[in-house]
Formats: sequence, structure tokens, C-alpha cells
Amino acid sequence: MIKKNYGCFLKGGNAVDTIALLVALIFFVLGFAGTLLPLLPGAPLIWGGMLVYGILTNFSNLDMQFFIFQGIIVLLIFLIDYVAGAWGAERYGGSKAAIVGSIVGGLFGLFIMGPAGIIIGPFIGAMVAELLKGNSFEKSLKVGWGTIIGFLGGTLLKFILEIVMVIWFFIAI
Repeated sequence: MIKKNYGCFLKGGNAVDTIALLVALIFFVLGFAGTLLPLLPGAPLIWGGMLVYGILTNFSNLDMQFFIFQGIIVLLIFLIDYVAGAWGAERYGGSKAAIVGSIVGGLFGLFIMGPAGIIIGPFIGAMVAELLKGNSFEKSLKVGWGTIIGFLGGTLLKFILEIVMVIWFFIAI
């Protein structure tokens, strides 16, 4: 019989386990929200919830290897954040200038426009770069649209990886 430690929600748990699990769940919810709201660091919050759980339960079920591999997934999610829009621009015929423009636009967009800037910034950056290269408005628009497609695809991939992280957590505990 496999014994899982879901706190005192199941027979045999204690109050500390329950508090640890509730705190982790709050972090997970905030982390998933952060995948859509750039003001919250999505994957790091999920990883942090696991760490808090580990600290509160004296790492009884989560070892160093678990946290290292979860950390690698977090780094992969960060990489997806920075390359998804650029990949979309390139996939839709954008030049190297459009790729750089989408990255720069994403960084400036976030600071200038807030959360909406994470989508609008790369779009504008890629379009402006293509227009400056002398391409038509239509081609520039297509490349800008590619950044949005890349962003949406990247967001979906991030959600999938975060779900894998949380499932792995529940398997481990």
C-alpha cells in the first residue's frame, strides 16, 4: 500500500502537514495566475510553494534531486518566456532584426504598458524592425502576428510544464 502524506486531510496526518500543504497550494494557484499575469513570477512561485512545503515538513518526502529537477523545469520555463515571441516572428518570416525587435519590444512593453506589454511589446517591436528594414506593412504585420502566436504557444507550453511540476509534487509527497 502506498502511503501519501496529504496532511491531516487523510487519516494519520498532522496540523503542520496540513498547513504546509495549504501554503503550497496557495503558491501553486498564484504561480498558475502568474503564467498569465506577468507581475507574478509563475514557475518560481510554484517551485517556492514546494520549497516551503519541504521546509515545513523537514523535507520528509522531497529530496535534493526533486528540487534540482524542478529547478531545471523553472529555468526551461524562463527560456520559453524569452524565445517564444522571437520564434513566432521567425516562423512567420521575420528577419533577425524582427527577432531582436520582438525581444526588445517585450522588455520595453512590460515596463511601459504593464502586463499588456508582454504581448503588445513584441508585436510592435517585430513590426517596427521589419518596417525599418523596408518591408511592406503587410509583411511586417504578419511577422508581428507571429510574435503573438509564439507567445500563446509559449504560454500553453509553460502551463503544461507547470502542471507536470505540480503533479510530480503530489506523486512525491
